[in-house]
Amino acid sequence: MNDKRETVDYIDHDQYYIRRKVLKLFGGSFHIYDSEDNLVLFSSQKAFKLKEDIRVFSDESMSSERLVVKARKVIDFSGAYDVVDSESGEKLGAFRRKGLKSILKDTWELLDNNDNPVGKLQEDSGCMALVRRFGGGLGAMIPQSFFLEIDGKRAVSYSQQFNPFVFKMDVNLEKGAREFLDPRLALAGAILLVVVEGRQG
Repeated sequence: MNDKRETVDYIDHDQYYIRRKVLKLFGGSFHIYDSEDNLVLFSSQKAFKLKEDIRVFSDESMSSERLVVKARKVIDFSGAYDVVDSESGEKLGAFRRKGLKSILKDTWELLDNNDNPVGKLQEDSGCMALVRRFGGGLGAMIPQSFFLEIDGKRAVSYSQQFNPFVFKMDVNLEKGAREFLDPRLALAGAILLVVVEGRQG
């Protein structure tokens, strides 16, 4: 992979992919690239945190913070995570995990900056979700896919690529999605799928 270092504005793209090493015992990090393999965001998490506080930077130097995705409570099964632009301090919205529904099918609500529900992020298929959870070794080999919908319109698709050593997820904003969705929220949804669902799954 060509890990380019030039400065890239992370919200100017419609296609991204996220990479995270699977076989790491403590903590972890992930990289977000655009479709041309430019690194646009990076984050490194500490192990054993009681309250999730994900700080996302422009690159591995971690000198320029761009985005914060932060849990409101300590270890909450149905927790809400605020999404904040680090440069302006503006709260962009939040994602709230639907704890009971997520036992069978991962489901999140997208909230606006006043906590009004405006969209839904969920696993692609109830049947496939059950196979992934209860299908043993076969289920573990089936990659997850998710969709973010706003007012019934599909805005973003998230597709995991199976690899036993490196977690990879493709993120694709649908045509016209920027008209009704801040791309920073699209990326925050991907980050939560990688960090929170990735740990619990």
